[in-house]
This record gives sequence, structure tokens and C-alpha cells, in this order.
Amino acid sequence: MSREEISKFLSFVLRHEPQAIGLQLDSEGWADIDALIAGAARSDRSLDIETIQDVVASSDKKRFSLSTDGRRIRAAQGHSTAQVQLQHVQKQPPERLYHGTASRFLESIENQGLVAGARHHVHLSQDVPTALQVGQRYGSPVILDVDALRMHAQGFEFFQADNGVWLTQAVPAEFLKRA
Repeated sequence: MSREEISKFLSFVLRHEPQAIGLQLDSEGWADIDALIAGAARSDRSLDIETIQDVVASSDKKRFSLSTDGRRIRAAQGHSTAQVQLQHVQKQPPERLYHGTASRFLESIENQGLVAGARHHVHLSQDVPTALQVGQRYGSPVILDVDALRMHAQGFEFFQADNGVWLTQAVPAEFLKRA
């Protein structure tokens, strides 16, 4: 498997479907690397510790974290599995954050705001270029400017994942405008 294929596989099992390979995640999303390698092998995927470490280290988006002892791995954010409830530390956000999406979702967002959907949180970027990259994955990109500091002042909670992505439960439409 290529590095990209391994990264996609790790995202799938560590964020969404650990049971697909018989993997157990704890409430913070950590998986035992030996169990991950064994589960991958049962699914005809060959992984080893060095390859996993390489994928984690080379990920430009820092999607994964290794435990300090190097024996466990987790996805930084984006979980949809109910068994994971990461306990991020609440933080005051910067004044503005950004969300990249596709133009086809704009009408729904204008009516409902940003909702987490199957994920645990709405994901926000600290800069426009990152939000643009995210939006391009889903079609013709649109960048939304989030009035994050005003939201925070009104009681909305913000968290920051290990990889720098900002997280919140939802963003009501009144806090959004096109960037």
C-alpha cells in the first residue's frame, strides 16, 4: 500500500469503523498499535510499526498522534464512532476562523448554520488557505468566515485538536459570512 492508502485506511479505522478490523478504541480514541497491525493483517493489509510511524510523521495535516511510549495511536479529530469522546481542553478562539465547504452545501448552511452531522464537532481552520484545501475536496469551494470570538463571548465552547484544527459543536448562521 502507498503512504496515502495507509493514511486513508488509518483514518477509516481510527475515526469511523474500528470494528471493521476488530479494533477497540478507548474513550480518548487510542488504539494499541500491535492490535492495529493484527487487525490490518486479518483484512489483508500489511502494516508494521515503522510504516505507521512514517505515516504519522509525514502527514502534512497531522491527522494522527502517537502516545509518548509509542505503543498507541489515535486520530487527532474527526471521529464519528460513538465509543470515542475525546476530552479536548476548552480554549478561547481567535477572532476569526474559517470553514471550507462546497458551493452545493451553501443553501443548507445559510438555513441551518454549520452542524457536525455524523462527526462529533464542526471543524474550523485558522487560515483561509487551509479552509480552501478542505472545501476543494467536496467540489467548487466556498470559504465561510466564522465570527468565533463573538460566538465564544456568547457562551459557545471551542476546542483545539492536537493538529491545530478548531472544533465546536455547531456554528449558527448568524455567525457566518462568505470570506
